[in-house]
Amino acid sequence: MPWLHLIIAGLLEVAWAVGLKQTAGWTRLWPSVITVVLMIASFFFLSLALRTLPIGTAYAIWTGIGAIGTALIGIYIFDEPRTAARLVCILLIVAGVVGLKLASSPQT
Repeated sequence: MPWLHLIIAGLLEVAWAVGLKQTAGWTRLWPSVITVVLMIASFFFLSLALRTLPIGTAYAIWTGIGAIGTALIGIYIFDEPRTAARLVCILLIVAGVVGLKLASSPQT
C-alpha cells in the first residue's frame, strides 16, 4: 500500500505543477484554489507512504514522478521543446526512479 500512496502522491504532484502554471502567478482564484488542494493531497499521500518507506527513496521517487510527468505534459500539452537531449534526460530520471524502487528493501 505505501507504494500505491507514493504513486498517487507523485501523480498529484504532476497535477499541482500543471495547476501552478494555470494560476498565472496566483492571480486566478479557482486555479489557485484547486492547485493548493492538489498540493495538500500530494503531501498527504506522501506522508502516508513515509510511514513505512525510507524517506530518501520515497522523496526521490515522488519528485521523479513529478519531474517526469510534468516534463512530458510540458512537451505534449504546452508544446515545449522535444529535443533528444531532453528526452534522454527524462529517460535517465526514469532509470533512477526504477533503480531506487528495485534497490529498496523487499519488505516495503
